[in-house]
Amino acid sequence: MLRRTGIIGILIGLLAFLLWAPTTAAAATAPAATAVRTAAADGECAVLAPGASAAAERAIAAACAQVAAGVWYTWGGGHGPQPGATYGQVDPTDPASEHDPERLGFDCSGLVRHAYAQATGVDMLNGVASAQYYTHRAAERFTAAQGLAPLLPGDLLVWGTSQKLHHIAIYLGAGKMVEAKQSGTRLMVSDVRLTGSYYGAVRVNTGPVTGHVFQTWGNGVWTKAQPSTKAARVYALAQPTTIRVECQKHAELVTSDGYTNDAWSYLPDYKAWVTNIYIKGPAWLDGVPTCTF
Repeated sequence: MLRRTGIIGILIGLLAFLLWAPTTAAAATAPAATAVRTAAADGECAVLAPGASAAAERAIAAACAQVAAGVWYTWGGGHGPQPGATYGQVDPTDPASEHDPERLGFDCSGLVRHAYAQATGVDMLNGVASAQYYTHRAAERFTAAQGLAPLLPGDLLVWGTSQKLHHIAIYLGAGKMVEAKQSGTRLMVSDVRLTGSYYGAVRVNTGPVTGHVFQTWGNGVWTKAQPSTKAARVYALAQPTTIRVECQKHAELVTSDGYTNDAWSYLPDYKAWVTNIYIKGPAWLDGVPTCTF
């Protein structure tokens, strides 16, 4: 009788352990998931999803440090000779910017520039939102139709049209982003706005640059859907810009700014063409293959 009782007790204890163990294991994983949900709900500025590169995590940390410091949005801020906060300017289209010249801070692209410079030690995103989105350092691009599903923390979200991108922010994960939004506000964490003029996102390659890299000259230089001045406009290079050239071909003869040339280059980051007149270098670029399309 005592033996049977002892065996029954052991069996009951073993059964209780088996029922309890999975619950404990599940509970052990709960804090991490709960932490992400809580951080997202509370608007905490941090990496809110897995999968980011170490450089992207450092960029987020740099941007979030500015949020924690209560730094202001200021129009034109962050575009000095070196990355970092600068005093802003009055935006003629925005009455709320009247105090921006008195505020040390960032505009949207100034914050992105600062964050990735801090993360990598290289001023790799020096430019406005369009130059940052069309960077020759793009690892991958995503359309608005793809939504947030393929994005990782550190990806750059942009708003605007194919002719003008006007805003950029850094994705945190969990549907949140850190941004310098507008005059009269401080840097903030926001819900990602997928409605309206959301255009897409880009993942920054912080490693070695591949391909044939050149510099353009001139302001407001339009890229074209085909190698022709009559083709549809794709995007204007607002200022001298670093570009990646995939190939070049002889096409329409163009005369502009005192130069004549029939060579055009295909820019894979823009999915567009530009006359070689506006690319620094010889009329036919050295080392660049001829396009087969």
